[in-house]
Amino acid sequence: MSLNTRIILHLMGLLLLFNGGFMLLAALVSGIYQDGVTYQISLAAITTLFAGTVAMYFTRGHKKEVKRKEGYIIVTFGWIVMSVSGVLPYLFSGAIPDVTNAFFETISGYTTTGASILDDIERLPEGILFWRSLTHWIGGMGIIVLAIAILPLLGIGGMQLFAAEAPGPTGDKLHPRITDTAKRLWLIYVGYTLAETLLLRLAGMSFFDAINHALATLSTGGFSTKNASIAYWNSQPLIQYIIIVFMFLAGSNFVLSYFAFKGRVQKVLRDEEFKVFGLMVVVFAIMAALVIYFRADVPESEYHPMVWGAGESAFRHGLFQVVAVVTTTGFVTADFTNWTPFLTVFFFGLMFAGGSAGSTAGGIKIMRHILIIKNGLLEFKRTLHPSAIIPVRYNDKTVTEHIVYNIIAFFVLYMLLFIIGALVLSLLGLDFVSAIGGAASSLGNVGPAFGSLHPLSNFNGLPALGKWWCGFLMLAGRLELFTVLILLTPYFWKRT
Repeated sequence: MSLNTRIILHLMGLLLLFNGGFMLLAALVSGIYQDGVTYQISLAAITTLFAGTVAMYFTRGHKKEVKRKEGYIIVTFGWIVMSVSGVLPYLFSGAIPDVTNAFFETISGYTTTGASILDDIERLPEGILFWRSLTHWIGGMGIIVLAIAILPLLGIGGMQLFAAEAPGPTGDKLHPRITDTAKRLWLIYVGYTLAETLLLRLAGMSFFDAINHALATLSTGGFSTKNASIAYWNSQPLIQYIIIVFMFLAGSNFVLSYFAFKGRVQKVLRDEEFKVFGLMVVVFAIMAALVIYFRADVPESEYHPMVWGAGESAFRHGLFQVVAVVTTTGFVTADFTNWTPFLTVFFFGLMFAGGSAGSTAGGIKIMRHILIIKNGLLEFKRTLHPSAIIPVRYNDKTVTEHIVYNIIAFFVLYMLLFIIGALVLSLLGLDFVSAIGGAASSLGNVGPAFGSLHPLSNFNGLPALGKWWCGFLMLAGRLELFTVLILLTPYFWKRT
């Protein structure tokens, strides 16, 4: 079976047009603020739009059929094409003149990782800051469509179960057509973004800061307009609580938000993943808060305990960092790696949790953890009763063995890639803590890491090869591993 290269190139052209359109929006913001780079961002947009137009024009006679192989290529190369074209505003404006650094910042944006190489974010023009936040928002919106419409059709990473639960071509659909499903979820995504922008503005942020942080929150990205990230607003607790709420919503299954808006609240409350996700956040936040309050040596200037009291401050910072890490948003209110060795290891473990399936969060995902644990516990029963058929159940439905094996395979590959990722970073000169932290953060799309890559630092100190390697880990983690790794196998490219 030969590849339908024309449809692949046609869709790459469409993505370039899509990207160019958003660059024009960034150019408009640049013009409004008169930051001096409107021409450069506009030139980047025109270049991207021209490339997309050419690609679509010369492939206009394509067959309108996408088979499984083409699907894998379109998903992976789509993110790469977006990232390659997305470097142009940085390069043309001179904001990030180095290609390696510009690509790292861009792929970190689209994969909603939030790791940065910038030493002084606040010196950047408003148009570039807005473009930086937009890369998050585009990537987050794209991952929703990927999870809802594409991955279930390709049978990737246990997402068949998610498809059966709500939005896919079978099961309890939001709407019979995938495109209509995606539109409904996009509407929720846009609505949440506008709502957070308004609330942050009312809470005291400037409109520019509010829209940028809303774009970064709903995508679970983590880019901020301030060098100190959300710690800049430590004296304004209300702003941080608003961001906590929207990080939680972004890390939850967007389909459940749809059901909630339709009045089907019981369906949301009965969902196993949502219950575990909520319980995790509450329990872990209380644990972190207690350690901060009784044990952590945190300077008062770092978390402003006098605003609403030391107890509230400890709870807020514990809750904020738990939600930020679990949802892989990566915003920080302080350097949590200084909050006792226990909390350092604690937050490192949370990097492997991930948010819900069907959310913009990265990581392994809560659903997979639930099914792996359930299957592990059932192995005790199967050992005692080898002839019995004891299936794994999720949301009162039987999970097929194929899905369980798929999830176990995903988990093994994830951990293997994490180990390889850390080994490569250590070969490039990083110390042990920085290597494992950088690998876990990049693969899980978290953002802040440990060691030399701690939350109040950045990834600029990485060697050039290390930045490209972390970019690969970000892409693999964002696209559910199989999508990217299968392209590296020889048999994928064999004619069948």
